[in-house]
Amino acid sequence: MKLIDTHCHLYVEEFKNDVDAAIARAQAQGVEQFYLPGIDSESIPAMLALEAGYPGVCKAMMGLHPCYVKENYLQELNIVQHWLEQRDFPAIGEIGLDYYWDTSFKTQQQEAFETQMGWALERGLPIVIHTRNAMQETIEMVKPFAAKGLKGIFHCFSGSYESAKQIVDMGFLLGIGGVITYKNAGLPKALEQIGVEYLVLETDAPYLSPVPYRGKRNEPAYLLHIAEALAGAKGITVAELASITTANATALFKG
Repeated sequence: MKLIDTHCHLYVEEFKNDVDAAIARAQAQGVEQFYLPGIDSESIPAMLALEAGYPGVCKAMMGLHPCYVKENYLQELNIVQHWLEQRDFPAIGEIGLDYYWDTSFKTQQQEAFETQMGWALERGLPIVIHTRNAMQETIEMVKPFAAKGLKGIFHCFSGSYESAKQIVDMGFLLGIGGVITYKNAGLPKALEQIGVEYLVLETDAPYLSPVPYRGKRNEPAYLLHIAEALAGAKGITVAELASITTANATALFKG
């Protein structure tokens, strides 16, 4: 059984002392690939070093996370653009809108999101979207790009059926993580009428650990718990879910 963690931050400080062991634990559970979303310029060296240490296993994306859109966002975008011109990446991400912590750079977040979606469209790359307290605004911004053929993932989806329907109708996928294991999250209900062909698995490690690890550091080995919960919600076997979600991720990221 092959699983793909489509979203994990294995290059951050929380994994500094045991990243090799964490990858080995995940591989023992069938997790064969790890997609690493970009955050900002400071995280790039560690992310690319991890990718270089695990060729074909760890795959770095490139992008400016909305929470890191600050006064220097144009400089940060230039660095993203520079890297996109230097080499190939499987996706541009994680990008999007986050109005949870701070809305003082709302306009700049929107500009950065739009700019990066434009780059993705130009390069024929998918995007990986971070949205928090901004679901409908994010969907509305994506729509015109999706109409031109842009594809991608709404990472860490925990919204309503109405939002999920709009997203899959654009041809985008939903990234399902630890929230699927939370009793009161309502995610299984929201996904009832959404086909498995629109779903991919993720941990967002070290964040959002699934039950029974909630409150502890998340890691890709726990992807199996997410797969089991989602398979149960969809009424299929874990093996079937693994096969379909892995195929979805492979097709999106082109391997």
